[in-house]
Amino acid sequence: MLAPLAMAACGFAPALAPDGPATALMGRVQVQDPTDKNGFDLVERLEERLGRPEAPRYDLAYAIVTETVGVGITTDNKTTRYNLKGVIDYTLTDRATGARVTGGRVQSFTAYAATGSTVAGLAAEEDASLRLMRILADQITARLIAAMARQP
Repeated sequence: MLAPLAMAACGFAPALAPDGPATALMGRVQVQDPTDKNGFDLVERLEERLGRPEAPRYDLAYAIVTETVGVGITTDNKTTRYNLKGVIDYTLTDRATGARVTGGRVQSFTAYAATGSTVAGLAAEEDASLRLMRILADQITARLIAAMARQP
């Protein structure tokens, strides 16, 4: 029962509350235009989380690198499972000044099975890629909000 008072005393403020650090980003971040499917999936998720830019104050640039690694190999040397690893380097810049506000690197992985038909394998790979971009976009969003909480 005293937990809310204790958190208030230590300076805790919900990030998504009105006037919280996330409000400085909502509808204010222009994400770099995508050039491939991964980019489209990433931008879509970032805009879901941060809103479509109405009055952009910040530019978000990113570079995506993915790698597929076979991890399940049968005795007859067929790969049955893959890990899809992804790394994104990102930078948030203030449009007015050109100053770097924050940036960094996020990374994660997903996996998919390559058993069954070719169509099923391709669908599993595409789904894994979508899941990976959503995970990485959520990580970027969390880090951007945390960075805004540290801004004066």
